[in-house]
Amino acid sequence: MKVFVTGVEGYIGALLAPALVQRGFDVVGTDTGYYRDGWLYSDPRIKSFPLFVNRDLRQITENDLRGFDAVVHLAELSNDPLGQNKPEVTFKINHQGSVELARKAKAVGVKRFVYTSSCSVYGVGSGVFLNEQSPVNPQTTYAECKVRVERDVGKLADDSFSPVFLRNATAYGPSPRMRFDIVLNNLSALAWTTKKIAMTSDGTPWRPLVHVRDICDAIACVLEAPREAVHGQIFNVGDDRDNYRVREIAEIVAREFPGCEVTFGPGGGDNRSYRVSFEKISTRLPGFRCQRNAAIGARELRETYERINMSWDIFEFRAFTRLKQLQYLIQTRQIDDQLFWKS
Repeated sequence: MKVFVTGVEGYIGALLAPALVQRGFDVVGTDTGYYRDGWLYSDPRIKSFPLFVNRDLRQITENDLRGFDAVVHLAELSNDPLGQNKPEVTFKINHQGSVELARKAKAVGVKRFVYTSSCSVYGVGSGVFLNEQSPVNPQTTYAECKVRVERDVGKLADDSFSPVFLRNATAYGPSPRMRFDIVLNNLSALAWTTKKIAMTSDGTPWRPLVHVRDICDAIACVLEAPREAVHGQIFNVGDDRDNYRVREIAEIVAREFPGCEVTFGPGGGDNRSYRVSFEKISTRLPGFRCQRNAAIGARELRETYERINMSWDIFEFRAFTRLKQLQYLIQTRQIDDQLFWKS
């Protein structure tokens, strides 16, 4: 299978594209390069990288997609603070750009379109475990765009075009293109560099987590699955056992980083809290089951920080936090207010 992967220089993509090559896929990747300044470590297990096209999502053409069997779409503005920073641009990239990519893929005969959505579409839950049929309740521009893409790309499904939507839980775990602006990665880096985890909230909200390599495995299984198993389907990506209160995540990290002190604050203003059911993906996606949990991820992160002797300066480096890097590129006039690179 020949696969076109967007966002190969991102946190997930840096692991996904080589993993697909190792599983026998013929991969071409694309990325606009916003986060190219950030490379945390080199991994000898990543032995090959795909062919590469340097392209903004909004500038991908039908000719770029011609001849591929599948598209895996990762390339969007990738978290809530980034989406809230420029909501109108976020809609243009994450919603309109993603839908146009799917339309172009369908027009040139791409059969399968794998879209990485997010469990953040659930927003504020009722306390029960939410499944793929539960009402969505997006609280941010980022999550609203995910809902709109699922809706509009889903309408393109027919006998010749199979979109699949993966609602990933919050990712964690080491990646060469590291992100320190997601909860477990952030807390583990604080534990390593400061020996303290000072929570600004009481840590009571629920969050589902999933290891970044389990996300990669889920994507590969969707590509390998028979059409009838995945056509037009939504899958929550994670494991029922990896629903945690934020304070539990902090405690898991503290156990892996001896001597780390954990403190909690008052209830915060962020009302997002949801627990998610992952029964569907574990029973209906052939070959998939999560292989890792938060404790394993925390240990892997500690081992990574030890190996590279990670300092506070590395943790704070702009390219490992999405919003800081985009603000830097705008302030230094490398990209314009629509987030296009300047010539």
